[in-house]
Amino acid sequence: MILLKGICALYTGAGEESGVDVLIEGNRIARIGRDLEVPQEAGAVDTIDCSRHVVLPGLVNAHHHFYQTLQRCVPAVQNESLFKWLTTLYGIWRHLDEDAVHWSTLVACGELLKTGCTTSTDQLYVFPAGTSGRFIDVEIEAASAAGMRFQPTRGSMSLGKSRGGLPPDEVVQTEEEILEDCERLIREYHDPGFGAMVRIALGPCSPFSVTRDLLVKTRELATRTGVMLHTHIAETRDEEEYCLQVYGMRPLDLMKDCGWLGRDVWYAHGIHFDDGELEVLRASGTGICHCPTSNMRLGSGTARVPEMIDMGIRVGLGVDGSASNDSSDMLAEVRNCFLLHRLTGGAGAITARQALELATRGGASLLGRDDIGVIAEGKAADVIGIDVGDISHAGALHDYVASVVFCGGGHAVDFSIVNGRVVVRDGRLTLVDEEEITEKADAAARRMISA
Repeated sequence: MILLKGICALYTGAGEESGVDVLIEGNRIARIGRDLEVPQEAGAVDTIDCSRHVVLPGLVNAHHHFYQTLQRCVPAVQNESLFKWLTTLYGIWRHLDEDAVHWSTLVACGELLKTGCTTSTDQLYVFPAGTSGRFIDVEIEAASAAGMRFQPTRGSMSLGKSRGGLPPDEVVQTEEEILEDCERLIREYHDPGFGAMVRIALGPCSPFSVTRDLLVKTRELATRTGVMLHTHIAETRDEEEYCLQVYGMRPLDLMKDCGWLGRDVWYAHGIHFDDGELEVLRASGTGICHCPTSNMRLGSGTARVPEMIDMGIRVGLGVDGSASNDSSDMLAEVRNCFLLHRLTGGAGAITARQALELATRGGASLLGRDDIGVIAEGKAADVIGIDVGDISHAGALHDYVASVVFCGGGHAVDFSIVNGRVVVRDGRLTLVDEEEITEKADAAARRMISA
């Protein structure tokens, strides 16, 4: 049992309060109120003084590529746009193995947990020839060790360069291999129940790395098994030109033609949609994961997020891969979203609370979850606390909730609770060794780039 006592500012995702307590029993939020008393028979209670804290729902990261934490700041791609960035990095990623997947997952989960993210998806789509093919299993084990609520998408690439795709043949798989492994992962790991720590989604990488046939068959499998679908769409003009040349249609038309619309589908990026396509998204309930930092880093463009919000399109946030963001800082993603749309749309384009909602309720909606994303009695106990009594928040007492977005002096949380368990305390991971992770991840990164 955990008692969050005397909260300075509580942002529930549906409202705000101050001076209240939150009681967590097991993996659920049991009570919210003032001066909560815990029955003596309840046993040991972990009481956390929150008089200096903004307490929020755990943030939800709706798009990532964990393995890319090992390729941050690679000099050859620091100034390249997406297609050149990809074709260069494929040469490094062909050396991906289980050891690299393990340590990169712990790096990504560790950084996410320390910056407020309690639930993350991941799209691992590189399965080099000769490897075990059990990379998702390795990710699930590592994410569990760190304490992350995890919803990986089984990524895939089936269209190698010899058949007109972008990736080299050494990092793609056959459709049969992909679909068989998707079914296996769903059978072994997918938990559709309340508070599930692991759910599986299916994620063919992109229109330029998978066949139309794989998109159709993946949709059929997802419908039959009740899992979510995810892919990259409308990220760059290069992708648009590829689809027009190969398929004679724009990327969203291709996805519509393959059955990839609906509330069980969420796309990453969605930058280059026209007005009619936004209406298709709204009418179908299809979601968009906005990745502002990666989009700025690669110069891909700016998604029309304020318009999407006004139209009622479901939008969440993602840090994207750490080779195109170079961090897995979820609180920074919220702030960058806020600042980017103020820059492009003016001071009234988006509010601090709208940015926070994208990272909480918005992300939960994209992943098809109604048990996370808010702090409410009966919901899963995913809660973060940010110490606003430090120097980076001095003078921000006028609106402590907004200070989480406006003030950028430090993005680390003081504590993070996932499924009723404290996984970050006093800014440090509690379940895994940060120093060991850093050392082993650096070794894996050196091995891959020098292979």
